[in-house]
Amino acid sequence: MATPTTENAVREPALLGQIVVVIGGSSGIGLETARRARAEGAELVLAGLDRGRLDHAAAELGASRTAAFDATDPAALERFFAGLPVPVDHVMVTGPGPYYAPLADLDRARAHRDFDDHPWLAIEVARLSVGRVRAGGTLLFMAGTSGRSKPAPGMSLLSANSAAMPALIASLAFEVAPIRVNLIAAGFVDTPLSASLLGTDLDARRAELAAKLPIGRVVGPADIAALAVHIMINTALDGATYDIDGGEQLVQS
Repeated sequence: MATPTTENAVREPALLGQIVVVIGGSSGIGLETARRARAEGAELVLAGLDRGRLDHAAAELGASRTAAFDATDPAALERFFAGLPVPVDHVMVTGPGPYYAPLADLDRARAHRDFDDHPWLAIEVARLSVGRVRAGGTLLFMAGTSGRSKPAPGMSLLSANSAAMPALIASLAFEVAPIRVNLIAAGFVDTPLSASLLGTDLDARRAELAAKLPIGRVVGPADIAALAVHIMINTALDGATYDIDGGEQLVQS
């Protein structure tokens, strides 16, 4: 009988026995990350706004628990973290979509909410994770590259958030060490959120990117999920921002 080699030996799941919390885990990038983490043996805790979608995702993936709440509500977020099993290994927050508008049309109240929905949410999650996420575990957040790499009319708030998040994440990594804190900055990702933002322009945007991106296709949720789980697994990654846009920044006109 042939002796098994390293190449054909069965690999143990990399997240076996670990608890992965995905806030925004009922659809899109969050759901795909939860799916990949589960395939690596993780126990899942899923949170999101929509109870119906959350229950469907939990049933599909075998999540151990779920919570339907608004993560931008500080009291609700605090209750959620207080109810988590301790210790948790990894927390990923996908967050709500971006807000952008020309300066003349910028809604001040909505702009303030957008800041709360992104940088301030990261601060709150980091604060609440101390004592609940194990040493060496991960806090993982999402941002975009477009506002940072391609300034344009209507992108002022998005550009500010895109530039602020990497600096914030680097500082939070020191604040909550030895918990690791990292950021995924994505370009266009073909998700239901992108569909809702682009509407009838979605197909044209897909075709444009497929034609010009060096990878020859659009980026999908599975691409982001693969990076997210890698960051969870690789314990040397901390305080960094990882751009993933299929090379879009290389071909900006």
